[in-house]
Amino acid sequence: MVRLLNLTKNLQYGKAQRPPWPASSVRPYYTGPFATEPQNENTSRSNRNVAIFWDLDNKPPNSVPPYDAALRLRSVGRAFGFVIQMVAYANRHAFSFVPPRVRIERQQRKTLDILEARGLIQPEEPYICEVCGHKFKTHIKFQKHFRQLHEREQLKRLRRLDSLKGKKKDAFRAKIVPKQEKYRVVANQVLVPKVGYGLAGEIKRAGFWVITVSDKPQAADIALKKHMMDCMDKGIDCLCLVSDDTDFVEVLKVARARSLRTVVVGDNAGGLKRFADAYFSWREVANGQARSEAVSTLGLWKDDDVLRQVEWSYRPKRSRDCKEEEKDDADSDGDDDFKAEELKADDDDLEAALDDLIGSNATENLENRRKAKPWWKLPSDSEDSCSSSSATS
Repeated sequence: MVRLLNLTKNLQYGKAQRPPWPASSVRPYYTGPFATEPQNENTSRSNRNVAIFWDLDNKPPNSVPPYDAALRLRSVGRAFGFVIQMVAYANRHAFSFVPPRVRIERQQRKTLDILEARGLIQPEEPYICEVCGHKFKTHIKFQKHFRQLHEREQLKRLRRLDSLKGKKKDAFRAKIVPKQEKYRVVANQVLVPKVGYGLAGEIKRAGFWVITVSDKPQAADIALKKHMMDCMDKGIDCLCLVSDDTDFVEVLKVARARSLRTVVVGDNAGGLKRFADAYFSWREVANGQARSEAVSTLGLWKDDDVLRQVEWSYRPKRSRDCKEEEKDDADSDGDDDFKAEELKADDDDLEAALDDLIGSNATENLENRRKAKPWWKLPSDSEDSCSSSSATS
């Protein structure tokens, strides 16, 4: 109520409402796990819409933690444009599978816990709970504290969130966001999942949309192909595929036919590499080399776009107009030929009439030519005088 009165008072006295941040500074943005970097007009990225598709059945993040792998994939996609969709497909076996790297780490952690509990090994630094700040000498006590206190608090918050409705639910959700993020970070380090190693949760935390398909063979590939074709129909500009499966070659061919840019991430993707515009290995994505190479690749794409605008392209409408013009020219040529034939017939009639006229007077002309003197024999003066006297007499 007091806030409403202050607002009406400011409007009454003509005071403009100012934002809570200075005018010269940049507007703050959300910095959680799903946050996107602020869009600057002067950035070197293109305006392409990028979609990332991850085949978890074929390419799980075995060598890199799932959350880190998802973040690095998202950073590579951002180098090519604006990431509008990130999707991961897998069946339940992919989420229940534990890679050898994780098994070895768990076995080593279990051995260290036993040695610390017996007092044979002491950690160099005490274990600190990042949620409340308490310190513990052994890892087992730290796990016990986290499960008995913070895990119960998390369950209470979730139950209360489910019981609320409307504006109260939205306000409570906004209030517990920092606690939720802090709890998830520590829980991923302390708690061991009962099934798998938290692949789905970690990828979701990085912003991916995780979809579980049936256990039928090639179910994930079929669903992923359908989703990719749907996104191409909706108008994406760049398609990023994380897989080694050569069954996606046909989709890449369709994308190339539609003038879309394609990026493939994998280790044994030789068949896909031939039909992709850019290719990166898992090692390049993990160490950040793929993001630096994406900048140079983007420059090459821009040069190709300029060349495509300059070179000749087939235009159906223009070709139809040219065909119509050729047809009109052919019709006009036919009319001209008909007129020429008429003129030729008239010329033939005229020549025949002249031949008849010349033929009747041909004998007379020949006799006159015989009697006539040559041109070099000119008449003399005496002949002229004789002819003139005879004429007078």
